[in-house]
Amino acid sequence: MQHDNNRRLNRQDYKTLSLAALGGALEFYDFIIFVFFAAVIGDLFFPSSMPDWLRQVQTFGIFAAGYLARPLGGIVMAHFGDLVGRKRMFSLSILLMALPTLAIGLLPTYSSIGIAAPLLLLLMRLLQGAAIGGEVPGAWVFVAEHVPRKRIGFACGTLTAGLTLGILLGSLVATLITTLLPAAAIAHGGWRIPFFIGGIFGFIALYLRRWLQETPVFVEMKSHKVLSEGLPIKSVIANHKKEIVVSMLMTWLLSACIVVVILMTPTYLQKQLGIPAALTLQANSMATIALLFGCICAGWVVDRVGASKTFIVGSLFFGICSWAFYHLVALDSTWLKPMYTLVGFSIGVVGAVPFVMVRAFPAEVRFTGISFSYNLSYAIFGGLTPIFVTLIMRITPMAPAYYVLTLAVIGLGLGVYLNRDLNNESKIEARLAEAGQ
Repeated sequence: MQHDNNRRLNRQDYKTLSLAALGGALEFYDFIIFVFFAAVIGDLFFPSSMPDWLRQVQTFGIFAAGYLARPLGGIVMAHFGDLVGRKRMFSLSILLMALPTLAIGLLPTYSSIGIAAPLLLLLMRLLQGAAIGGEVPGAWVFVAEHVPRKRIGFACGTLTAGLTLGILLGSLVATLITTLLPAAAIAHGGWRIPFFIGGIFGFIALYLRRWLQETPVFVEMKSHKVLSEGLPIKSVIANHKKEIVVSMLMTWLLSACIVVVILMTPTYLQKQLGIPAALTLQANSMATIALLFGCICAGWVVDRVGASKTFIVGSLFFGICSWAFYHLVALDSTWLKPMYTLVGFSIGVVGAVPFVMVRAFPAEVRFTGISFSYNLSYAIFGGLTPIFVTLIMRITPMAPAYYVLTLAVIGLGLGVYLNRDLNNESKIEARLAEAGQ
């Protein structure tokens, strides 16, 4: 099951990357737009008598529920993705995301139906979580199995940048709404607009994926009758424990960096530092654009120097940048835009995370292995991170800085580990030759 791994990316490769990245961007927008309006949603979906900090915790708790639902949706979709095809599950996830996104925009608030309001909001987030649980791992597998092996890093980095574009779309839409509408208008219905837009985006993405083709790796595995026998998840847990642990730690790095620096920081800047919402969202958009380019750069670099050097240097860089950002902005808000942009670019090292995960598992259980590791880790770390950081901020307002610095240490440790074990090229090349990519 070999194909030309030394060729350059061709027109079909770029088409696949473009459509996959754009579809992922539209779906990721649907999933994260919630966090940009967390403050407004918290005011509308919980009692006004509730303390502000508790309302924030409960709102982020509902946000976290989407992450907690990811493992189940991801494992189910990955199971069928390894047995019946990558493309089918890659398209199904879109539909499962668009419908609850539209529903959130239609939900009545606490003042209309009481406790049923946050419960319905929770249900919609669970459905969104199940959908995104299959989307991201499936997308990485899909593009990695289309491109030459020596271009996997660039492909995965580009796709991760596409997911980042979804965050940027959310930030831009939130910026436009908060800039053009007064706070009262947003509270009285303006917050619903981005969810309606998200539903439309979802159906556009579903249409676009009609033009994608099944991966050559899966087609060849099917023709040679070497698809996984039995339950793929059973094989993954039994035979790939080390790969699961490494992939979960990689996912913690990826998820928490984006959750804290990109998704939580605008609310942090508004609540803790008193910076106007419009200004923080403008800076957030600049940081997200920088993150997009950072992911592509990390993918390009990891193809050339390997995962170990990429994560050692990249983790040191984003640790220094993030620490400087939170401290300087707390002292002088004029640092906001340039430092937020720099820290956004620095966390682009997470664009190299899927490179390690795709190469860790053999093709016949690749979708399941990545999905299980990624979604379980995201449920634990990505989902609980907002709650944890919010609670720690009651002790120190610099909680985000300390948390991100901890992530930099984890990234550095992973880089050192990859240098002596998982990134051993002879082992990887042997595994890839045996797996078919």
